[in-house]
Amino acid sequence: MTEKLFYKDSYIEEFEAVVLGCEARISKKGEKEGYEIALDRTAFFPEGGGQSGDVGWIQGVEVIDTKERGGVVYHRTKEALPCGTHICGKVNFEVRFDRMQQHSGEHILSGLVHKKYGYANVGFHLGEDATTLDFNGELSKEQVEELEKLANRAVFENVSVEVCYPSKKELLGMEYRSKIEIEGQIRIVSIPGYDVCACCAPHVKRTGEIGLIKVLGCERHRGGCRMTIACGMRALMDYRQKQRSVSEVSVLLSAKPERIEEAVLRLKEQQGKIREHLNRMQAAYLEQKLMEIGEDAEQVCIFEEDLDGVAVRNFVNGAMERCKGICGAFVGNDENGYHYILGSKHMDVRGITKEMNQRFQGKGGGKAEMVQGALSGRKEEIQAWLLENG
Repeated sequence: MTEKLFYKDSYIEEFEAVVLGCEARISKKGEKEGYEIALDRTAFFPEGGGQSGDVGWIQGVEVIDTKERGGVVYHRTKEALPCGTHICGKVNFEVRFDRMQQHSGEHILSGLVHKKYGYANVGFHLGEDATTLDFNGELSKEQVEELEKLANRAVFENVSVEVCYPSKKELLGMEYRSKIEIEGQIRIVSIPGYDVCACCAPHVKRTGEIGLIKVLGCERHRGGCRMTIACGMRALMDYRQKQRSVSEVSVLLSAKPERIEEAVLRLKEQQGKIREHLNRMQAAYLEQKLMEIGEDAEQVCIFEEDLDGVAVRNFVNGAMERCKGICGAFVGNDENGYHYILGSKHMDVRGITKEMNQRFQGKGGGKAEMVQGALSGRKEEIQAWLLENG
């Protein structure tokens, strides 16, 4: 079994060890996918507890992942190292510390949710871009804001993060959170006043090292809720990006950053009025098109770049009353394709629609009197095909 240095000190970056094994990894297709190196001791934390395995270097060879099987930690590399080699290992501590910040921040929030509302953490994923926490109960916006405030208070208090290995007897008198049944020695991570939880992952020594804890979102999820968070440098980067976006929008709207919400609402109201006016103009335009249809018209087909969907349907309905054959409206352009509506009072348009879709890589459907869909093609080719086959 590998001696796990990360349990003695989660801040160890470099260590010396001996290579005990180096085996090629073979894929299900029988292809070699790098190597798995086993050492007599390691500071690399293997995947576990919702956290990915450490990365770094062993004697200059890059470690791309770390796994554990049967008490042995395997370091996955693209290059081999001979057994018996005395090596110097180096954990990518920037990645490790970032994960420690996220994981310790998760413990604080999960502990607070359990303490205040009795909800259990039923899922945790620490990804490269986002950290998510799943709870078996729902939280309101106000509750989330209060939890975020309390979590950051824990950071400001700079509480010591304690680790212990209680005996089975000691565990009987101890209240702690645990997402899964654990066999063997249980490792307890405690943040006094905030959380006591069984966990195998490395954590910061004091809560002040977590930095800012920011809840990015909380949504309903499988009868409970899923909370997305960012801690430390991730929270800073998120704030920086949002501040940059707010500043850019502020300039575009000629509004102070603290007033952009009002400016956006005004812009939305103006757009609504413009759209309403445009729809009236489109309806008048299509009404004029209807008036131009002669009583003996066999086929009516219009092509427009942009039209309101309701206005288009109304046009086709009106044209069907005047036309003896197929009436059609195509909205779009040659480059991006067209959305269409075809209708007729005198024939089943589903057959010709099927042929048209086959000819112009389209799809759609409907009833005998009217169908709608989308296709790709040039206006002249579509018009010519309809004239020939309609």
